[in-house]
Amino acid sequence: MVSKSYSNLLELVSGEPPSLGRLNRRLPRVMMVSGIIPDLTDSDSDSSSTSSSTSGRDRTIIVANHLPFRAHRRASGWSFSTDDNSLLLQLKDAINPHSDMDFIYVGCLRDEIPPSDQDEVAQSLLETFKCVPVFLPSDLLSRFYHGFCKQHLWPLFHYMLPLSPDLGGRFDRSLWQAYVSVNKLFADKILEVINPDEDFVWVHDYHLMVLPTFLRKRFNRVKLGFFLHSPFPSSEIYKTLPVREELLRSLLNSDLIGFHTFDYARHFLSCCSRMLGLSYESKRGYIGLEYYGRTVSIKILPVGIHLGKLKSVLSLPETENMVAELTEQFRDRIMLLGVDDMDIFKGISLKLLAMEQLLMQHPEWRGKVVLVQIANPARGKGKDVREVQAESYAMVRRINEAFGQPGYSPVVLIDRPLQFFERIAHYVVAECCLVTAVRDGMNLIPYEYIVSRQGIERLDAVLGLPREAPKKSMLVLSEFIGCSPSLSGAIRVNPWNIDAVADAMDLALELAEPEKQLRHEKHYRYVSTHDVGYWANSFLQDLERTCKDHVRRRCWGIGFGLGFRVVALDPNFKKLSMEHIVSAYKRTVTRALLLDYDGTLMPQASIDKSPSVRTIETLNSLCQDKNNMVFLVSARSKSTLMEWFSPCDNLGIAAEHGYFLRLSGDAEWETCAPVADCSWKQIVEPVMKLYTETTDGSTIEDKETALVWSYEDADPDFGSCQAKELLDHLESVLANEPVSVKSGTNNVEVKPQGVSKGLVAQRLLSIMRQRGLSPDFVLCIGDDRSDEDMFEVITTAMAGSSWTPSTEVFACTVGRKPSKAKYYLDDTAEIVRLMQGLASVSEQLPINLPSI
Repeated sequence: MVSKSYSNLLELVSGEPPSLGRLNRRLPRVMMVSGIIPDLTDSDSDSSSTSSSTSGRDRTIIVANHLPFRAHRRASGWSFSTDDNSLLLQLKDAINPHSDMDFIYVGCLRDEIPPSDQDEVAQSLLETFKCVPVFLPSDLLSRFYHGFCKQHLWPLFHYMLPLSPDLGGRFDRSLWQAYVSVNKLFADKILEVINPDEDFVWVHDYHLMVLPTFLRKRFNRVKLGFFLHSPFPSSEIYKTLPVREELLRSLLNSDLIGFHTFDYARHFLSCCSRMLGLSYESKRGYIGLEYYGRTVSIKILPVGIHLGKLKSVLSLPETENMVAELTEQFRDRIMLLGVDDMDIFKGISLKLLAMEQLLMQHPEWRGKVVLVQIANPARGKGKDVREVQAESYAMVRRINEAFGQPGYSPVVLIDRPLQFFERIAHYVVAECCLVTAVRDGMNLIPYEYIVSRQGIERLDAVLGLPREAPKKSMLVLSEFIGCSPSLSGAIRVNPWNIDAVADAMDLALELAEPEKQLRHEKHYRYVSTHDVGYWANSFLQDLERTCKDHVRRRCWGIGFGLGFRVVALDPNFKKLSMEHIVSAYKRTVTRALLLDYDGTLMPQASIDKSPSVRTIETLNSLCQDKNNMVFLVSARSKSTLMEWFSPCDNLGIAAEHGYFLRLSGDAEWETCAPVADCSWKQIVEPVMKLYTETTDGSTIEDKETALVWSYEDADPDFGSCQAKELLDHLESVLANEPVSVKSGTNNVEVKPQGVSKGLVAQRLLSIMRQRGLSPDFVLCIGDDRSDEDMFEVITTAMAGSSWTPSTEVFACTVGRKPSKAKYYLDDTAEIVRLMQGLASVSEQLPINLPSI
């Protein structure tokens, strides 16, 4: 049974009637398979489920839009055949010889199954192939696949903006609702077979981008990976999508997100930065995003091909016969080969224009060179597909009429589906392969071509090659396809530049044989070592590494609809309870309070950073309690803090990260470090001015002992990039100066060495010891890295003998994030409410000591 909260999540987001959730009930329960769990109730949704797999093997649930099987209706019932071209089947075959991994598939069949036969088909697929089919009504399937996936996501991810109804179409919310509904139905099917404590779930491609949210909501600790097989567009393109944040947050409910290239990953990270305010870090080669206490890892690895399968096809008699036929057909000709889907992004028409240009500019190739263009059926349908077909046919006719001769057609267009061995045979014969898509996610055609050209001995004989002859191949590749970065020996082209593509084709034909052989050897080494097994094993190993600390984290869900996310924290990291701290505050008599300002008492996003009247009143109430010693610890200059907090006579102030210290309003300022020599400012200031001039929105703040370059109002990506460069620049020019260069929240700061907020905490403890006082209540609150020094001092003192065992210590950070503090509060509003609560307690309590 699906959790009620699941239905609520779907209804909140999509507006679909809850009756959709009943569509999957046609499938029988699947209790007979090991590792499958019984009906779940809402109480089971906690991720600490105690169910365990009855199988001793690791198991991965592979989830994709389509199952790697085809269904066939026979007189005796239904039969099934494998789709050998399916990547999902190939990865299972490539992994299993090297591991004890078990697989279950969840997805739709490509064939329509009548409702009356769905139970039979589901049972047969489960028992025979370990597949759990998702059956979708035809109208829902059409709105999901041909509607939202192919009309909105697929064009946008390939950089086509919906500028008019003819280009992708306007956003249709009913199609989005269908997309969410289908993702929810997929989640329902996964729930029927998942053992959440043991199984890994691997979701594939853009059809199922909101599925991670449904799974994470049901099982907070689910071990979940997602791989995107299409491009991911730049933030300027992606941000035009009306549901952009919903998709980003759903993807971030995965543990590991995979991309084919660095460009795609960089675009995704940029979108997370610009739209969600998230930053990423690279640690020991792994890229990670901190998202509510969870680390979402980013994987960059292009998929490979199944070498064993391809080599077995090369050995087939059918392939050998086909190679012999093609060799005879193109005797005394040189074959150039293109293999593309007939859609708007594969650049078939641009390739044909380049072929026309080649024959115009190089008459010597007329009658010798033939371009064989295999046009696979388009996966989508619509006006754009029909236009591409019409344009391609017209161009082929024009080129053949202009440059054809008796018995010679310069372009051969094959517009029927070819069997795999037929395609391989064309690879074997082709002198050069042209892949000139204007945008493509990965495209494995070049990999298949390279392995096919490596060939086998029998095919070499058919081609008339001597025994052990060096192999050769040539590739002309678009810069805009995912495999291009991994094939450095290819001739890379901009497919929009017709002249450049024509020149590349000429170069591929003219290149010396030894050069062709060297390029082929380099490519074959890469392709043969980075096959589909390497890709799948690497992804699953990283997924296991990312999920290894799930068990020891405390998890709970927050948010509604597709804004749902899971907070994961160390078991010792707790939210500060108002009741707990007020109780401790009431029963203690010697209290120390250390408070950060920016980001703690004042939100970072505030334009006016000066304290409000209410903040001053709260601080005064706390300071007037003679049982309290209150310190405001800030990175700001002492002149600014003196101006802002002059009404607070008894407030201790630490300025410039604690370099300057004042115990109260009438006390003299003292320093916590030796008097600084600030001659280094003459070196730093010109450097910072240079970066300020070149970074719009950045500023410089000159303090007595420090200089701060801030990029809070600059473009986040450019500002972060400039900050890293500035940090390196300053570290190099200040190598011999007694200063430290630190990167903070939207800033880079240069200050004297050894100065930190930890000094303030140490100084406060020292003052209290000098006065013979031992605090029985310590509260320390901050929000960023600089405050971690205070937390460390407080924590060390608590672990040592500085305080009595009964001392109540509260080190608290703002926001759920890794910290040396034991407690957290969500935001500055909660901090302010806490301080106001303590201030009201102080106004009511009797005073127990004369003064601190």
